[in-house]
Amino acid sequence: MKKILIGIYILVTIGIVVVISNSSLLTKKDDKAIAAGEKIYQQQCFACHGDDGKGSGAKEGTAINNQHFLNTYSDKDLYNQVKYGRDGTVMPAYGANLSEEDLKNVVAYMRNWQKKSIELEAPEKISGNPENGKKLYDVFCATCHGMDGAGKKKMGTVLTSPQKIQYTTDHQLWISTAYGREETRMAPSLEGADGIRQLSKQEISDIITYIRTLPSK
Repeated sequence: MKKILIGIYILVTIGIVVVISNSSLLTKKDDKAIAAGEKIYQQQCFACHGDDGKGSGAKEGTAINNQHFLNTYSDKDLYNQVKYGRDGTVMPAYGANLSEEDLKNVVAYMRNWQKKSIELEAPEKISGNPENGKKLYDVFCATCHGMDGAGKKKMGTVLTSPQKIQYTTDHQLWISTAYGREETRMAPSLEGADGIRQLSKQEISDIITYIRTLPSK
């Protein structure tokens, strides 16, 4: 019986060591990807998005290091944005210049900016009145994003690039409009939130429905 207990103890100990070793390897692998991604970011991205991803680069670039953005977009979404870029903007498609591993490393570096998990709720179905949405858009959104969604330098992103339309869901647009992006010009718009605009959920849905009618640029 004593020999059996000793044998079990040895097996359990070995198992614990293997788990710890594997966890350590995974952590090192992640750290390696993040470090590699940081190098690529500093070479390719910081001039527009800033050294810290806050959009403080010398050239035109949006803020991508904020918790609302990172909690709204998955790793696959970030990957698509880097790989395919945005036509009609200064954001190039890096798919032709970076390997798959490089792209994933950049995403790992960006994801490392996320420090907390935030639940940003949106209606299950987003459907609205585009005519009312246009009226609201012209009043509350056009100042930064332009009357036709073409965006304005250092003020608002382009809403009508083919990649924006293809790789951004209605729910992501709704969440960005409702809750804004902290530490940016994009303040929250949802009624009850800490923002000048106090729009109802349906009014925000109307705006998103209108944006989806804008022609691709």
